[in-house]
Amino acid sequence: MSTAAKARRIAAITVATGALAALGAGFATASNGDRTGDVRAAIKGGHARNVILLIGDGMGDSEITAARNYAKGAAGRLNMDRLPLTGAYTTYALQKSDPRLPDYVTDSAASGTGWATGHKSYNGAISVTPDGRPQSTILELAKRAGLRTGDVTTAELTDATPAVLAAHVVDRSCQGPADMKACPANALQNGGAGSIAEQQVKTGADLYFGGGRARFAQTVQAGKYKGKTVIDQAKAAGYQVVTDAAGLARLSPNSRALGLFADGNMTQEWTGPEAKKGGTAPSRCTTNTAFSGPHLTQMASKALDVLDRQTKRSRQGFFLQIEGASIDKRDHSADPCGQIGETVEFDNTVKLAQEYARRHPGTLVVTTADHAHTSQIIPVGTDSPGKTATLITADGAPMTLNYATSTGDSQEHTGTQLRIAASGPQAANVVGVTDQTDLFATITRALGVRR
Repeated sequence: MSTAAKARRIAAITVATGALAALGAGFATASNGDRTGDVRAAIKGGHARNVILLIGDGMGDSEITAARNYAKGAAGRLNMDRLPLTGAYTTYALQKSDPRLPDYVTDSAASGTGWATGHKSYNGAISVTPDGRPQSTILELAKRAGLRTGDVTTAELTDATPAVLAAHVVDRSCQGPADMKACPANALQNGGAGSIAEQQVKTGADLYFGGGRARFAQTVQAGKYKGKTVIDQAKAAGYQVVTDAAGLARLSPNSRALGLFADGNMTQEWTGPEAKKGGTAPSRCTTNTAFSGPHLTQMASKALDVLDRQTKRSRQGFFLQIEGASIDKRDHSADPCGQIGETVEFDNTVKLAQEYARRHPGTLVVTTADHAHTSQIIPVGTDSPGKTATLITADGAPMTLNYATSTGDSQEHTGTQLRIAASGPQAANVVGVTDQTDLFATITRALGVRR
């Protein structure tokens, strides 16, 4: 056997073995625990007609485990646990002052830039390299190749994770025309491409659903739309603009759609006691009575329906990113019920993607996160120096979550590697330990698009 043939054989064995080790209880079809055949059947090359990328912001392994324990019990399984091929990926950013050095704890902007463009950058960068140069994104490449595109989030649409697909600015704070203090060279009046909101409209994804209405209501400072709002600019570009669940339901698939469902971030699904020094009494989470909707599952379902209808007419596929953003935001606030409720709703959205892929076998589904976060499951009764809260899980048992990465009001991200799981064409490329930048290559290879 030649050296090359031996290498190919070893690589194939490594892929199958690594996937098998990571499967857990993901396959219900294995009758005796031997999943070798299932793993072999899950490995598919070739092109994907569609790609659905699901990002749980701040959803590290601890956040996944906490949600599983609370909602399903320790022996239960989430929908994301059932994706057939699983690996881990590294998340580090670069130091802005010296890009030759890693920054071991990434933010959402640098991590999103990694998978959106295939390039590492510094914390705060939106799809630019450390020298400030814009880099083509998956969404831009897909659009250029004639595919339909969508961007869905529970955060402001101009927040980092949705922004990295359709904008290029040197600082993530430059969300609307009035927010350009940190990005003077990017400002429209200075000859730049404009704020994130302005660039998103210009990039022209087929649909954007999320919060951030106040950013789009800001006034354009220069150019053709000077004196008008970014919403006016969007309408002139052919976008239907909707602001509530009823409007979302009525959307026609015949034109572009901009859903702005909150002035800022969208409301959280669940509420409960926030963690505090000395802990809380054991409790259960409750539905947020102030929730104003739509739910992430509703936005995702509509996005899939619209893009599916559009691609049937165009005979092209689509790229869709869906973000459950407030797992991260509630983690920052040491709010376990908020964090878990967002993870459960995100997991319900993963199920929608899996069901779509079953009906459309040429679909690559990838579920992952952008960075890990602060919450840790610790022994009940531990005298922790951090903030703790105790919840009663689906097992009827107490579970204590600890938040201790900051003494301030906002908890910090952590730098650990993350779970990444997938199904469909090219899914085998997530197995093992990869990096966020490798996800760009996996998706562009699957879609058959090039820089």
